[in-house]
Amino acid sequence: MAEGLAEAGATVVANGRSADTLEAVARALRERGLNAGTSPFDVTDHRAAQAAIDAIIARYGRLDILIANAGINHRVALADWTPADWDRLLAANLKACFFLAQHAAVSMRREKHGRIIFTTSIAGILGLGKVHGYTASKSGLIGLTRSLASELGEYGITCNGILPGYFETDLTASYLQSDEYVARLNSRVPLRRWGKPRDLVGVAIFLSSDAASYVTGQQIVVDGGYTISL
Repeated sequence: MAEGLAEAGATVVANGRSADTLEAVARALRERGLNAGTSPFDVTDHRAAQAAIDAIIARYGRLDILIANAGINHRVALADWTPADWDRLLAANLKACFFLAQHAAVSMRREKHGRIIFTTSIAGILGLGKVHGYTASKSGLIGLTRSLASELGEYGITCNGILPGYFETDLTASYLQSDEYVARLNSRVPLRRWGKPRDLVGVAIFLSSDAASYVTGQQIVVDGGYTISL
């Protein structure tokens, strides 16, 4: 999504916990003549997140788009979940998104313009056993999208969610090791494949642009048809 937005003309600032990884990504974009910077911090560290957003605004003058994309998962049977597991999932997948949006909205309200985009999941609208914290956090994020859209709309700020289906990412790497699992999922996806990160670019650009200026509080599913096929 960062690459696609940079190609569309945005100055992107990539976030993650590894400064070296981020710099490699930003360098590759800059070598293509695109505008890219980095902001390494852990999204669950709220003071670091606020300081990072303040630094971005100080450097670039404004913050137009926030894409809260960080997420983790934990898959164990119900009886094996601990309070620490639950808190860790909701801290990264839901709480961090709320406070990132809170910090970003300060500048966006001043500018009377902004785009807040959450990466939710089809797990937020479907049931899937053993990933209880993940499912709860993504369902909560869908609700948060609506409440933020309701409050921030008068300031010209939209808030929407992107719901990916099964995508080839680090988060699903263990699933991708099983040919049987991959084949079973593909048999349920009308497009007969898993999503690739570039498949999210179009919807990210749309929601970030003036083309979506009257779209807020919505969830756009990008899943190859998984959720509409019996």
